[in-house]
Amino acid sequence: MNRKTLVLPAVLGLLAPVLVACGGAQGGSGRGDAIVVGTTDQFTATEDDSAPFDPAFAYDTGVWNVLRQTVQTLVHVPRGGGRPVPEAASQCGFTDRASERYKCTLRDGLRFADGGPVTAEDVKFSIQRVLDIKADNGAAALLANIDTIETKGDSEVVFHLKSPDATFPYKLSTPVAGILSREKYDAKKLRDGFEIDGSGPYTMEAEVDGGRVAKAVFTRNPHYKGDIKLHNDKVELRSFTDADAMGKALEAGDIDMMTRTMSPEQIKSLSEKPKEGIELREVPGLEIRYLGFNTKDASVQDKAVRQAMAAVVDRGEIAGKVYGSTATPLYSLIPSSIAAHTNSFFNKYGEPSTKKAADTLRAAGITTPVKLKLHYTSDHYGPGTRKEFEALRDQLNATKLFDVTVQGAEWSTFRPAQKRGEYAVYGLGWFPDFPDPDNYIAPFLDADNFLNTPYVNSAARSRLIPLSRRSADRNAASSAFEQLQDIVATDVPVLPLWQGKQYVAHREDLNGVEWALNISSDLMLWELGRGIA
Repeated sequence: MNRKTLVLPAVLGLLAPVLVACGGAQGGSGRGDAIVVGTTDQFTATEDDSAPFDPAFAYDTGVWNVLRQTVQTLVHVPRGGGRPVPEAASQCGFTDRASERYKCTLRDGLRFADGGPVTAEDVKFSIQRVLDIKADNGAAALLANIDTIETKGDSEVVFHLKSPDATFPYKLSTPVAGILSREKYDAKKLRDGFEIDGSGPYTMEAEVDGGRVAKAVFTRNPHYKGDIKLHNDKVELRSFTDADAMGKALEAGDIDMMTRTMSPEQIKSLSEKPKEGIELREVPGLEIRYLGFNTKDASVQDKAVRQAMAAVVDRGEIAGKVYGSTATPLYSLIPSSIAAHTNSFFNKYGEPSTKKAADTLRAAGITTPVKLKLHYTSDHYGPGTRKEFEALRDQLNATKLFDVTVQGAEWSTFRPAQKRGEYAVYGLGWFPDFPDPDNYIAPFLDADNFLNTPYVNSAARSRLIPLSRRSADRNAASSAFEQLQDIVATDVPVLPLWQGKQYVAHREDLNGVEWALNISSDLMLWELGRGIA
């Protein structure tokens, strides 16, 4: 049975969420005090990650949500989704049919928050800086297809690409392409600490406690010129150690909204027993979770081990028991709600089968039980992660084919160790940079990828990924993406587990919430205002 028939057909083209506006203030906040938003994202500066807020290094949803408020990009994805539209630019577009030459013209009078002018040379400096520094966090890969950057006068910048890439405007909308001041940033070195200098809608001041940001205060930038309309003057983003503490702060009225990451228990409780003055809201989301493998590690180097794991993991049990209605099983890196999705893992492995896994290991001459340690981050994706990995451990051990233990670590320790290849098997989540199937494939299979993986598939890198980027009509790329998904299911460099929904909870006098978190988990604090709509 082909699993493609088990899900609703994906909407053709890029997925755009359907949202219903409930009105909102069209000016500043109704009260003089700041709107306060809670998050469990942790912002730390460590020896391994000393420059967490530098766009040349940052490649994490939580940090990007800080940068999106403060650092302007040439284009941005508009409210409700769709193709990127000009932001710092007044106009942008490809000037050739091959999608290899992209030209932008800056808005008149564009200035940084300190009052200094923003010029085409600042744009060139900022993006070339990312490519020159080429930090190991993977963000530079988004811009790696740039061959040269040309400026004409103070306002025109032209990007010449190495190969056609219809997704390039989406990449320019991400914080890695944020425009920085040449006076504040070194061209060849990352900027340590928590300072940010840009031309975005807000300025940011961080309150730091023990190397961690306890609060980020965003204040309206008086020099801002762009496509974004602010509905408030000040927002505080407060970081909580866990979802329970964040929930208590919302109930006490200390915060106005909580976002990433609410626990499944909180969502269930607020859904079944609403609290007075608090609203729970589901918003479209494209988050996925998966296991990654260091394919050079002796324990998982033979793909038969990875295939055997794929054959026995019960995604439905994990999604149902750990996450309830907030997650659904995923059988591909590309979510079921994105065009070009296929259930490649189900098509290859079917329902969980110990016999199929045993046959695979036996045919490869692998002695069982295979001893493995699964690593997860204890503080980055919410409290369900530990339970998820305990469930994975129990599933694998129940087959008697594996001897599995699990180990958690804080994100500040986990991510650097994962990049260095210290973990044979590890769990990560992915929130898309932009809602195109390319962004669920290239960050895992292309050169200089997010995982820093040793796995290489030449057909994927040299032929299929470039082929998938050629057409502006993204439906025309479906065949290439289907082949790429089948490659992943066969070689299992990563093992997709589930895709999730997004929820926010907020005080009832807060409006604009329906626009404040988009399908890619981008937080847009400027949409929030006070007053019951």
